[in-house]
Amino acid sequence: MAHRAFDLTGKAAVITGGNSGIGLGFARGIAKAGGDVCIWGTNPNKNAAAQAELQDINPNAFALQCNVADEEQVEEAMAATIDRFGRLDACFPNAGIGNQNTKPFFEHTNEDWFNVVDVNLHGVFFTLRAATRHMVAQGEGGSLVLTASGTAIQGAAKSQAYASTKGAMISMMLGLSVEMARYKINANAIIPGWIETAMTADAFGWDKFVDAVMPRMPMRRWGQPADFEAIAVYLMSDAARWHTGDVIKIDGGFSIF
Repeated sequence: MAHRAFDLTGKAAVITGGNSGIGLGFARGIAKAGGDVCIWGTNPNKNAAAQAELQDINPNAFALQCNVADEEQVEEAMAATIDRFGRLDACFPNAGIGNQNTKPFFEHTNEDWFNVVDVNLHGVFFTLRAATRHMVAQGEGGSLVLTASGTAIQGAAKSQAYASTKGAMISMMLGLSVEMARYKINANAIIPGWIETAMTADAFGWDKFVDAVMPRMPMRRWGQPADFEAIAVYLMSDAARWHTGDVIKIDGGFSIF
């Protein structure tokens, strides 16, 4: 018999950047556990494909087009999500963009910096603010799950903008875990390892990178979006209601080897 604590029937989640990669992995897991899920993304074709896949699992799933760097779009998307489901039990601010250039730090422009920060940090703030506002008013608790990065705890040359946003996300999560506890809202962050997604496709196609990184991977394989299904279910479930303020590494052992 399945553990009833992991049954997400009657619960609803929003996942930004949920039309592919880790975000879609989160969404698949939640839908399989009976949860209603809304994914946000900027690409309408990827949104439609992900929505169709998720609706085959849970017909209530749907997608919205939203650029999380735009405060107004976030507010509208959150309102539409809650209007559709009538509630919100979990928020996964997962949308993000990677390092966009290979220039040394001292050659980075303001645009290089803010392009990343606007999505990866401001977008997380807009999303979590809207989510917690509703969760507090709803009065039934909830779960916040932030997607950080190994760059938050390890040095990454030429990736200071990206790393700064991911480190800030962990700090934001810690503050939320303390402040939101009185409302029965838990907050945790996930540090993924090297996952096969569109964001990592260029690196994984570079033999020099693969030859340098794979020997440091104890599991001897790249991560897959499916590796994030179970953690999404757990952190959204009643089984995790006393689990907060944690940074959870799902990286095949990369960070410890």
